[in-house]
Amino acid sequence: MNKAIFIDKDGTLINDIPYNVDPHLIRLENYALESLWQFQRQGYSLVVVSNQSGIEAGYFYEDDLINVQNKIAELLSEKEVQLNGFYYCPHLEKSKCNCRKPKPGLLLKAAEDLQIDLSRSWMIGDILNDVEAGRMARCKTILLDCGNETEWIWNKQRQPDYIANTWLDAAQVIRFYNE
Repeated sequence: MNKAIFIDKDGTLINDIPYNVDPHLIRLENYALESLWQFQRQGYSLVVVSNQSGIEAGYFYEDDLINVQNKIAELLSEKEVQLNGFYYCPHLEKSKCNCRKPKPGLLLKAAEDLQIDLSRSWMIGDILNDVEAGRMARCKTILLDCGNETEWIWNKQRQPDYIANTWLDAAQVIRFYNE
């Protein structure tokens, strides 16, 4: 079984621009590339898990995400980093699906598809919904506290294992955890 780093897309991996599917506007967050390179060298699969309700809301088409995936792959290729999976939920919150974070459906699907041991894996996200999805999937969790969380509704499921201010902090936590 593989171990993985599950990564939220908007506000975690790339700059948070709501409903952005324009490849020209996509930029990796500071130190994301270096950190993902480290994780890949440590044997982690790298898997994006993202809510993309703009599809169901009609802001963009599902096919538009192909250009986003391609741009992210291009940016990551600078250090020969490759994603092992890109999973997204196209639904609005009112749909009550199992794939929209904070539900764990995206992580569970990726784990099944990619033979991932969730107990050896991490979820990194910029809001507590990401943390909750990771905890419900039985991953260790890191909240990348970059100012995107607005609700701060705490409960046991939304309590991250670690809080990091930057990607470098998150990489250090995981590196020390594995030593």
